[in-house]
Amino acid sequence: MNVPEKIQTWQMVQPWAKDPQTGKLVEGKLEKTEIAVPVLQPGEALVKIAGCGVCHTDLGYYYDGVPTVTKPPLTLGHEISGVVVAGEEKHIGKEVIIPAVMPCNKCPICAAGRGNRCLAQKMPGNSLGIYGGFSSHIPVPAEDLCVVEDHGDFHLAELAVIADAVTTPYQACVRAGLEQGDNVVVVGVTGGVGSYVAQMAKAFGAKTVVGIARDPAKLERALKYGADHVINSTGKDDAAVRNEFRELCKAHGLPSNYGWIIFEVTGTAAGQAIALSLLSFIGKLIVIGFGMFKNEYSISRLMAFDAEIIGTWGCLPKYYPKVLELVLKETIEIRPFTELRPMSEIKNIFEEAHSGKLDKRVVLTPDF
Repeated sequence: MNVPEKIQTWQMVQPWAKDPQTGKLVEGKLEKTEIAVPVLQPGEALVKIAGCGVCHTDLGYYYDGVPTVTKPPLTLGHEISGVVVAGEEKHIGKEVIIPAVMPCNKCPICAAGRGNRCLAQKMPGNSLGIYGGFSSHIPVPAEDLCVVEDHGDFHLAELAVIADAVTTPYQACVRAGLEQGDNVVVVGVTGGVGSYVAQMAKAFGAKTVVGIARDPAKLERALKYGADHVINSTGKDDAAVRNEFRELCKAHGLPSNYGWIIFEVTGTAAGQAIALSLLSFIGKLIVIGFGMFKNEYSISRLMAFDAEIIGTWGCLPKYYPKVLELVLKETIEIRPFTELRPMSEIKNIFEEAHSGKLDKRVVLTPDF
């Protein structure tokens, strides 16, 4: 396989930030450049990137001041598929999906089966040094790569969304202990991850999925992909949404005050407030979306409700082959929610995604 002399990449030279002296907002900077191909260590592989999805987390790093473990300049992007071009012979030539978080597989957290939150994990575009997915190539630990033996009529680049947008919902359903016959609410059902949470909940056997979001067209689409009922939250506070939810439950013979598993995917203050307002007796709230916001909540209600609030992060690499199978069998449909664009459009794509103008999750394909 051809190993390049340099890695071509789009680096985040600086995120958007306030000037500490003037208080004015300083524009972020993405720059096309090249970086060295590192000497691979034992157990590492060099992957030629086929595609890298643009995730809300990338936007948080660039626009919202969310810190990365590796300080800029670094290359963002953690939703990656590609082909191994260097490393151990057994890996070379393999088409792979790179897990968004790769555990050390040696620590007590990993031994406890919670390696998705390993404190020594490597995440491209965050804690994998300067390396990320908006590049031509990336060096990664090889142990947990998900090999794609046959992707049928899917482009390998399309499968990049599995690395986060589809596997994160799988891990969330596992954390929720979701079982056949459960009732589910997805706050943010129209988003890049929420659309897959609804589908995944159904794949796990959910009886009813209620989707909550603000875009009428996307809510209508959600009814075709996992959601049984939807609520438009536009212009409504959490109390109004809760009342509408109760009326929906009454109309369809569903319990309104116990047993619901609620997935909060927006990471916004409003979305979190809605999710908390719906949490009731023997219910569970699974927090997927990340934001820098705060909400007030009476913790004693958890005691009174015998309810749970559970965080979930990424996905264990061992689940990736199962998720890949669900996608290839189209139990989980990705094409209605995914589009491929050349990586040279990264600046415009970031702007469109940040302003909410994109209808689908964009996977950027290298065109250096």
